[in-house]
Amino acid sequence: MQPYILYGGTFSRALGPQMVLEEGAIPYELRVVDMEAGEHFKEAFRKINPAGFTPALITPEGHVLHEAAAIMVYLADHHGLADLIPAPGDPQRGLMLTKLWYYTNDVQPAFKRFGYTQRYTLRDEDIPAMRAKARAAICERLQLLEDWLTQNGPWHLGERFSLADLHLALWASYGLENIGDIVETFPAIGRVRDGVLARPKSGPLLQGLIDYMVERRRRRPLAV
Repeated sequence: MQPYILYGGTFSRALGPQMVLEEGAIPYELRVVDMEAGEHFKEAFRKINPAGFTPALITPEGHVLHEAAAIMVYLADHHGLADLIPAPGDPQRGLMLTKLWYYTNDVQPAFKRFGYTQRYTLRDEDIPAMRAKARAAICERLQLLEDWLTQNGPWHLGERFSLADLHLALWASYGLENIGDIVETFPAIGRVRDGVLARPKSGPLLQGLIDYMVERRRRRPLAV
């Protein structure tokens, strides 16, 4: 089988699909897109994904896929990774998809407003207030996940690990002002992240993100 080609790297959401590829021992080639240098907005990458976002995945058949959560579900389904995704017809599949889509559709946009506030304001003087509101939204929405995991965990599906846990661990590792503030504020979410860190295939990738973000925050502190 021809390998998949995954575009991403550094602090890109491509880490989610990459963890699935590693967990499933699926052949792939990682092509790093330097987002800090703006490579994702340049013509060469826009020919792959006109939206200018990573990740992008080229399948062995030549199809181009995007949106991290969608790629993760596709890979797990296509390669029969039953240890990561409940099969169609399994009642837990709907539960997993509900949690995954809640995160991508509701929590993730607040993270974007927090991390890239300047994209959502017309005046620089509005950035602190907008960022503060985004932070409050993140914490309010994470609290719902924290409550669910506390009552039903340790994973999103109880004792059963899934893609939702990989995805949450990725975003929890970005942190807010500091890399550890999410996992310190929300201990059940922190246990999910620590559980992913302990996995032999996904753990080293997630640790690499954490190390990168620590250094990035040192170079570029996020003032609120």
